[in-house]
Amino acid sequence: MQRRTLVALATLAATLSAPVFSQSGEIRIAHVYSKTGPLEAYGKQTQTGLMMGLEYATGGTMAVNGKKIVVIEKDDQGKPDLGKSLLASAYSDDKADIAVGPTSSGVALALLPVAEEYKKILLVEPAVADAITGDKWNKYIFRTGRNSSQDAIGNAVAIDKPGVTIATLAQDYAFGRDGVKAFKDAIKSAKLVHEEYLPTTTTDFTAGAQRLIDKLKDQPGRKIIWILWAGAGNPFKIADMDLKRYGIEIATGGNILPAMASFKNFPGMEGATYYYFGIPKNPVNEALVSAHYKQFKAPPDFFTAGGFSSAMALVTALKATGGDVNTNKLIKTMEGMSFDTPKGKMTFRKEDHQALQSMYHFKIKVDPAFAWGVPELVREIKPEEMNVPVRNKR
Repeated sequence: MQRRTLVALATLAATLSAPVFSQSGEIRIAHVYSKTGPLEAYGKQTQTGLMMGLEYATGGTMAVNGKKIVVIEKDDQGKPDLGKSLLASAYSDDKADIAVGPTSSGVALALLPVAEEYKKILLVEPAVADAITGDKWNKYIFRTGRNSSQDAIGNAVAIDKPGVTIATLAQDYAFGRDGVKAFKDAIKSAKLVHEEYLPTTTTDFTAGAQRLIDKLKDQPGRKIIWILWAGAGNPFKIADMDLKRYGIEIATGGNILPAMASFKNFPGMEGATYYYFGIPKNPVNEALVSAHYKQFKAPPDFFTAGGFSSAMALVTALKATGGDVNTNKLIKTMEGMSFDTPKGKMTFRKEDHQALQSMYHFKIKVDPAFAWGVPELVREIKPEEMNVPVRNKR
């Protein structure tokens, strides 16, 4: 009798667990990003790169160890509260095993506690603010995107020289403020005399530019306005205020190709970039460039490479776990893990899960064949040269 009861219970358990078992044949990835909103262009590139990267990393099967990869798209519109509820519903209702995103640093900071609450990995791409892998970090957060410190250290290599005076122009939110703070920390030889923060919706830069000019015009030596800007608005309009009359130059980091159209007005301008399709020489970048030209008749952009890198990280980890999506197993696998990307090898630093990666010191060249200023490589700044601070107090 007891044996019959045990058999019956085992049969019942198998029946009840059948839906769970059928679902375990999938790896469910939620992509929370700005499909619309101020950073729509960035978000769409990330999505394209993510799908191309998954295709490439799985050899076209879109599966790992027989488990089908399912990508669930969520549009946060660049709104932190919306992003927060979308990630929660992705983990709970959509049964997402892992999430990727978001585009905006403001949204990312709102998502971090959700990943911790649901004990699921959030792979941050491309939000940049240092706080994401810094003081707001938790163990479920990994990031393939570069952080503000990596941007800042790269740009400091380009313009931090004795006798240089710098003023900064940035957006007044997490991306801009974290970026300038990291830049200040990275500057060792130059003098920083002013920080100008403007609303993200700014279209008229006249007043801000005048304050920058007033702070710089009487300084001796080389004078530079370093611009850190994302999304709408064109801060390079400040060049129309005859900066040359005061001997003031503009410097900035890399950007998406449409934004770099304005770089054509600044031949010789120096900075550091996260990615430009013509710079890295490796098989993964060749595959991305080739696939992107084939599909879109255009080169991949800044954030396309980032989406591709996030896919490479996920598939590398999932192959190592044999397709097992257990969060603790994934964390253990990903800490210290190296993986190939269009930028070459990246490694998740164990202490804060930030992907250590190269940056590229460039000088702008004007080439009539391109609609944008071409960032010509001066030199690759390798991860081991950068000494990126650990800011998470782990």
